Amino acid sequence: MQKLFNISVLCLLLWSCGKSDPPAPTEDVNVVPTVPELVYPSNNLLCINNVLDFQWNASSDGNGDVITYLIEISKDNQFTEITHMVTGSKTTQNITLERGFAYYWKVKATDSKNASSDYSTTFNLYTQNEAISNHLPFAPEVVKPLMNATENEGTTTLEWTGSDTDGDPLVFDIYFGTDNPPETLISENQNVTSINVTTVAATDYFWKVVVKDDKGGQTIGQIWNFRTN
Repeated sequence: MQKLFNISVLCLLLWSCGKSDPPAPTEDVNVVPTVPELVYPSNNLLCINNVLDFQWNASSDGNGDVITYLIEISKDNQFTEITHMVTGSKTTQNITLERGFAYYWKVKATDSKNASSDYSTTFNLYTQNEAISNHLPFAPEVVKPLMNATENEGTTTLEWTGSDTDGDPLVFDIYFGTDNPPETLISENQNVTSINVTTVAATDYFWKVVVKDDKGGQTIGQIWNFRTN
């Protein structure tokens, strides 16, 4: 009898030791919405009308959250001064622009838990002005070095892109140096979008590009900078 009692007690102790509290429930991890893809106006488009339906593809959300979109429109490609900023749940926004200007636009998605995607790529457009026969080139965009980048001393390749809604051939003036703004013209009227420069160590450099078309139109780009090791 005593032996049977001891076995019962042992089984009870083993069952008690093996029992554990259920794991605490974990909160669902919020998934950031995907980046919107711009549709219309397409990049570099010359728009005859200045009242436009801006369109983009819908983002997806892994949690099924409600998504809203922020569209930003500016007259400069760095969005330092935003002319239009609209938030809504639709993937289309009807916006009226001024005639005769270059515009830049982008969109980002935000879910109902305030998680936001990155901004979309930036598209350019030009609104037609009946009094203008030639449209200025779009502002050049940096490829490399990126703003505030660190480069090795020696030879650095400066590279950018340029575009024109009229399809005019473009040439570029490049200013480069240690002054801000850069005042030294190192190349004029070149038709390629890169140039090599010589640098020394531990120095801040500044550069800008002026893009010109064959009808006398020109656009001055922003000042870019980098530093050498």
